[in-house]
Amino acid sequence: MTHKIQYKITFIFLLAGLQSTFAQKKDENIGTEVVNVVKPYTPTISDAFKVKETPVIEDEENTKKEEIQYNIFSFPVASTFTPSKGRAASVDKTAQERLYKNYVTLGFGSYASANAELFITENVSNTDYVGGMLRHQSTQGNIKDVKLDDKFYDTSLDLTYGSKKQNLSWNADMGYQHQVYNWYGLPEFFGNNLSEADQNTLINSINPQQTYHNFYIGGRVKANESFFNEGTFKYNRFWDALGSEENRFYMKPSVKLDIADKAITANFTVDYLSAKFDKNYPNFENPGAPVFGNENSYLILGANPNFQILEDDLTLNLGVDIVYLSTLKSLTNGVDAGSDSDFFIYPTVTASYKVVGDFMIAYAGAEGGLTQNSYRDFTNINPFVSPNTFIAPTDSQYDIYLGLKGKLSNAVSYNVRGSYLSEKNKALFLSHDYSQDFDNEDYAYGNSFNVVYDNMKTISFFGELKADFSKNVAFGINGTFATYNNDLQEEAWNLPQIKLGSSLDVNITKKWFAGANVFFVGERMDFQIDQSFTEIGNNKKTLDGYFDANLNLGYKYNERLTAFLKANNIANQAYERWLNYPVQQFQVVLGASYKFDF
Repeated sequence: MTHKIQYKITFIFLLAGLQSTFAQKKDENIGTEVVNVVKPYTPTISDAFKVKETPVIEDEENTKKEEIQYNIFSFPVASTFTPSKGRAASVDKTAQERLYKNYVTLGFGSYASANAELFITENVSNTDYVGGMLRHQSTQGNIKDVKLDDKFYDTSLDLTYGSKKQNLSWNADMGYQHQVYNWYGLPEFFGNNLSEADQNTLINSINPQQTYHNFYIGGRVKANESFFNEGTFKYNRFWDALGSEENRFYMKPSVKLDIADKAITANFTVDYLSAKFDKNYPNFENPGAPVFGNENSYLILGANPNFQILEDDLTLNLGVDIVYLSTLKSLTNGVDAGSDSDFFIYPTVTASYKVVGDFMIAYAGAEGGLTQNSYRDFTNINPFVSPNTFIAPTDSQYDIYLGLKGKLSNAVSYNVRGSYLSEKNKALFLSHDYSQDFDNEDYAYGNSFNVVYDNMKTISFFGELKADFSKNVAFGINGTFATYNNDLQEEAWNLPQIKLGSSLDVNITKKWFAGANVFFVGERMDFQIDQSFTEIGNNKKTLDGYFDANLNLGYKYNERLTAFLKANNIANQAYERWLNYPVQQFQVVLGASYKFDF
């Protein structure tokens, strides 16, 4: 093996030598040539002159610093201190007042008045409950200088059954109300042109009593985790003692959808009203004309989509209210106006901006809507309307308002607002004309009110101030100033231009508390004609403004029993809320309230 390797190495050197020999023979004479290489001078750092002198600093302040060594001189200290564990400071807690599920209130006072309330609720299961409320308020009247019976009764019973679960809550309601009023407001000079005997005979022949009945059934459903937000429905039947009846059904479902990162809420309305009146007001110009009743039926369908935009301190709600009105029947004194329908579009836009946090918030809006008026609603405002009222909806075209609200301090809040409202078919209460005919209806002696409609524009300013000076003292004051512009009527009948109100609540001690409420209503205008004896130029009536003050005082005997004393109209004014209708003067009520559980 070793010999083979040596032979291979010898062979390789032999080939290399032959190759070199052949190469030398190929270029035996390559000639001579002089080559001058020129290269520029490139200095290097080693060629540079280096300064090796050390500069002398002539400064006496720069002396050599002495080296200082720091040592800790420590020695043990005997200590018996043991830190205690941290403990929260004690806080004086106010005793939590027990909440009772039920209560009963009874009160009796002047003018043979009586007030009573009973509220009961009980849990049927962990999620279901049942409740009921019984209310009664009455007075035997005896108002000074009133010639007709003026007693008053109002009794109502409300029942409810409900359920509250995690994803769904609902309740079903049912109730009945019975009210007795009297048309006691005879005109000031009623019967003055009659002999005393005839006057007494006429007054004694008048039966002024009117009775109202109201029955309802309804409910509410609310879903927590569904596009269906909530819905309410109610059927209401209202009737009186003189053949008037009204049926109303409304349903208001609401849905909520998330579209393009925006929560869109859509509210829908179905509102049906049917009112029928057997009576009609006497025709003084043609006493022998036949008398027919009134019938009105309306269906309102509405859709109100809207969504909210939140940008820093700005909150903006954008929406529109689309309403369809169908007049199903309109019969007045035997004349049928036929059916009709119409569409309405209203803005529902509101905005608020925090100018200075919660201390100053500017807000504005433009809103409108179609209001379904009803006989029931009219009697709640003015129980002395005649039982032959024409019913029609009110078209609130737009209500444009601008305001400022916020806090003057942590204890004082304010709200000021100006608005411009345009309405078509605005309902106004106007006194009926009358005569002293013995054959009149009991409500046709100037002691009842008609409902008239007008196109109106209202400019109003509202201001409010609330103060919680402490947890024991709360104060509030508000005022509204309005001007009216009518198209058809001479005045905005029975609407005041000024309304002021103020309240004060004080916890005197842990046992005693008191409150006060005062208000002022400016003068109003009405119009009435005595068809039997007309005084020319004296038909427009001015109702003076009035001031009313009410006080209450209470004593908490214990957490269950509380006694109270109420004094109303302490200024003892016989003012008129409606034309020819003076109110009770100074009144006092003494009573007690008791809370309990079963």
